[in-house]
Amino acid sequence: MGSALVALVMAVGLLGVLVPLLPGTALILVAGLAWAVLVQETGTGRWVVVLVMTALLVAGIAAKSCRRCMQFTADIHACRARQPFPRAEARRSTVQVLQAVGLGILAELTAGLLMVGTWMVGVLVT
Repeated sequence: MGSALVALVMAVGLLGVLVPLLPGTALILVAGLAWAVLVQETGTGRWVVVLVMTALLVAGIAAKSCRRCMQFTADIHACRARQPFPRAEARRSTVQVLQAVGLGILAELTAGLLMVGTWMVGVLVT
């Protein structure tokens, strides 16, 4: 019963990556930590699972942030370099920003899926 509840919370976390009003990968990590403390009460394997999930969370955030920062910095530079801003340039810049946001979501979703997969392996192994 406990693992099923953890799985449900993790599913909400994955949905939260796509819906900005819900918490995303952080909720997945909290659910994994709750599993390690409340459900899987013995063994060191549970802490290995939490540690790997934490590393995946950090990697996902880094990938998401790095891509966004580079892209938005380039767009701000392009905006400032050419005033007034031509319509075609505005369209190109908008597409670049949307691509950067999409790649950020993809990075976080990948991290979330890997976190859930790590937890599932942990459930089977421990």
